[in-house]
Formats: sequence, structure tokens, C-alpha cells
Amino acid sequence: MNDHAGISTTPDEVTLLLRAIREGNPDALNDAFNLLYGELKRMAQRALGSGNGTLNPTGLVHECFLRMSAGDAKPGDRSHFFALASRVMRQVICDHARRRLAQKRDGGIAVTLNDADTALLDEAQRLVELDELLIRLAERDRRQADVVVCRAFAGLTADETAEALGISVRTVQSDWAAAKDWLGEHRG
Repeated sequence: MNDHAGISTTPDEVTLLLRAIREGNPDALNDAFNLLYGELKRMAQRALGSGNGTLNPTGLVHECFLRMSAGDAKPGDRSHFFALASRVMRQVICDHARRRLAQKRDGGIAVTLNDADTALLDEAQRLVELDELLIRLAERDRRQADVVVCRAFAGLTADETAEALGISVRTVQSDWAAAKDWLGEHRG
């Protein structure tokens, strides 16, 4: 994959690649990632915020590509592609957080009083707890959980989330507010 952040893409190019993915073209997903790499990297940067220890935006995008390649990803359109990428990024970030916590428990990470180490472990714990709550929320309201994934894990705006999920901005705002309330009530 190359960084094509400066190259503008046309909807037709993306549509043709996504159709090729659905038709089983083995190179089409790689081509789609190359074409949309700049957008995916910006999404990863927003998802990671100020940092996640050893996970960086480039690594997150590449891991997202590997997981989508290994799976049955058949995005219907550009919006669906970004919704799938959001879900995969959530999985990658949460798996990374779980590994950090497991290393701490198993003695693989020396626990120090260093503020940066403590902050990273606290963030990892927060992400794992949020992931567990999202699983419960999805059982109650799948669309609200998808909105949270797009907003909190992929860093998408309300407009981008609406496009990715094929719903209105108003629905995103309503679901986001309801999900935040539910998460706040159920947080430990």
C-alpha cells in the first residue's frame, strides 16, 4: 500500500473497485486501500487520538487491511466500506488494548510509576470496558452501537457517520445521544 493522501478519487473509481471486490477480484481490496489510503489514515489518526502506545495510524490502517483481506469483506459501496473499516479498526484497537493489559498481568510489562505507562494502561482498560459495553449495546440496539463505533473508534464526524451507515445526520445525532446516555448509565 502506498500513501495516496494527495490524490483525489472519483466515486466511479471506488465503485468499480468495490464491485470488483464483490466479484472476487483478489487485487481489488488492495487497490481500494491504495486509492483510499489517505482517508483511512486520517480516520486512524482520529481513532487513536493522541496516541495508543505502540499502535500508530499507519499500523492501524495496515492491520485493518490485513484483517479485511483475511475476512469476507464485500463492501456494497463507499459508505459500507468505511463502516466495515470502522468496525475492523475497533477490533484492532481493542485487541491491542487487551494484549497490553494481558502483558501487564503476565509480567511482560514492568509496572512503573511512570505517568505515561499508567496513562496507557488506563486507556487500554477504558477501551476494553467500552468494547464490552458496546457488545451489550449492540444486543439492545445495533444501529446505536454502530454509531458509537464510527464516532468513537473511527473518529468520524456526524456527517461521515451518516454516510457510512446510510442514515440521516439527525438519526446519527439522536442515536449518539441515546448511546452516550446508555453507556454512561452502564459504565462501571
